[in-house]
Amino acid sequence: MNGSGIYPKGLTGSATMCVHTLIEAQARATPDAVAVVADGTQLTYRELDDRANELASLLCSSGVGKEAPVALCMQRSAAFAIGALGILKAGAAYLPLDPADPTNRLGMLLEDSQCRFVVTQSSVAESLPPGNWEKIVLDKGGAPPRRGSKAPATTHVKSDDLAYVIFTSGSTGRPKGVQITHANLLNLIRWHIRTFQVTAADKATMQASPGFDAAVWELWPYLAAGATIHIIDDALRTTPERLRNWMVETGITISFLPTALAEAMIALPWPPNTSLRFLLTGADVLHRYPPPELPFALVNNYGPTECTVVATSGIIRPHAKPDGLPTIGRAIDGVLIYIVDEQLKPVPEGMPGEMLIGGAGVGRGYINLPELTAQRFLPDPFATAEASRFYRTGDLARLLPDGQIMFLGRVDDQVKIRGYRIEPGEISAVLNRYPGVETTFVTARAEESGEARLIAYIVMKNGARVQASELRNIVASHLPAYMVPSVFVQIARLPLTTHGKVDRAALLAPTAENVLADDQFDPPQSEVEQWLATLLTKLLGVDRIGRDDNFFRLGGHSLMGAQLIAKIQERFGVELSLRSLFDHPSVHGIASEIDNLIRTQLNAMSDEEARRVLDELSGGVPI
Repeated sequence: MNGSGIYPKGLTGSATMCVHTLIEAQARATPDAVAVVADGTQLTYRELDDRANELASLLCSSGVGKEAPVALCMQRSAAFAIGALGILKAGAAYLPLDPADPTNRLGMLLEDSQCRFVVTQSSVAESLPPGNWEKIVLDKGGAPPRRGSKAPATTHVKSDDLAYVIFTSGSTGRPKGVQITHANLLNLIRWHIRTFQVTAADKATMQASPGFDAAVWELWPYLAAGATIHIIDDALRTTPERLRNWMVETGITISFLPTALAEAMIALPWPPNTSLRFLLTGADVLHRYPPPELPFALVNNYGPTECTVVATSGIIRPHAKPDGLPTIGRAIDGVLIYIVDEQLKPVPEGMPGEMLIGGAGVGRGYINLPELTAQRFLPDPFATAEASRFYRTGDLARLLPDGQIMFLGRVDDQVKIRGYRIEPGEISAVLNRYPGVETTFVTARAEESGEARLIAYIVMKNGARVQASELRNIVASHLPAYMVPSVFVQIARLPLTTHGKVDRAALLAPTAENVLADDQFDPPQSEVEQWLATLLTKLLGVDRIGRDDNFFRLGGHSLMGAQLIAKIQERFGVELSLRSLFDHPSVHGIASEIDNLIRTQLNAMSDEEARRVLDELSGGVPI
């Protein structure tokens, strides 16, 4: 997908070039071209540049210093673009905050970043927490409260100066502020414009929440190229059918949507003459391949916030019978990808390992967290340039023979079941091939016993129905028994965070009402089968077990099998081998093995001994 390279004037020039100077050039060249469309109103490049200059003038006169973080707490709007651009023009770094976040969280982020100013709008200002920061409220048109000069600020920003700070979740529960420089951002802009051949004729979208780093990607490449950004209305942004219709009617040519929404969009029928050329996606694991008739390219992207939004990218081609998940493509321009073992040594091609990211996208580190920065941003021993660093992603991947990268999940998201390390995405890939399945999410849930069991959450297409046995069979036909989920929970849709990722905390716990069952249920018959079923429902954590249900497919394993064998010996005085449990794993089969062992034992006894044993076997269990 290497196009001829269509750049705005000056983009291929000096390494000191910054995004706001590129937009200034667009405003001079095409002042009346439309930069942003939102809520039925249009903002031209002249208006965008003039109002951003006024804000920059106010900030500079207020004592905002170079690289100082200035918070930007606004809804997705034209004013958001003005605010971000004005902060950059002042030489400061913009810190986007999502107004939908709880007040306590907003206060924590403002304190951690030590912001002195918050650029906001009237609809948001009153909900901001009190603190040692001054609010600058832009009017509906994006103008600051005190009009300043419309001339560009003379701040002499350099490429290694800070452009923005975005907070991302921390494993300690406290968010981390990622620092990204102008050089980092410009590398993303250059790659994006070249790869997707962005011109002033393009119409792009802004869908992401303001505090999500995808919003960086949705703004700057298009404004640098003189294109028009259409901000998606809240009533449309999460409704696939209405969003598709709006995109077609508006003539959108390039759009980014988070993974779950993009998967829903490619499943819809599209008119063949749609203007959309590229649908970009990312933020979560892509499970779906595009259908052959899709009239635009689906592009999967991967990248941590610490490495300027995107580190790898690739077009996903339709596959009639895909044998795995879609890849995350290859490294973008200026980015280096290494896949290493626990000693940070490169692994052979095809072997899984942790992904390290080096090159031009690697950010400066975490704001006011030097120790954590030193842990995650390390000197790059593979690079030839001095002072190069790589970022430890904590993500697992492997390099494929064609040079593409297969994402395997988080190092800390690996599930360990009975000693086996499992990547839940591998199970989802199999389940997603089943007809009628829209999407799936597989995770592990710890039981009271301390044992973990696999739970598969299933979203079906258009109310389609499926039996648990069908899903178990398809997984068992492709993967080892220890990778077959114990429970399948059918839900209407996967719960998502504001950043478009699956909200694990909001996933329903398995209950009798939502767990998929089998329509054909053959209840236990003999008293031995009934005793076994009662015991196994407790061991396996399921509501009911039929006489033909498979112990291992319900989540049983060798350790649990040993517990079962001990209970059988305690109850019936016979020792079932683990081998026989594998050979006869159903309730009916285990009961038959118990019967056979008891009969064999009785046949070797005298009549008197046999009667004593029968008496000891509780409550007249038939033998």
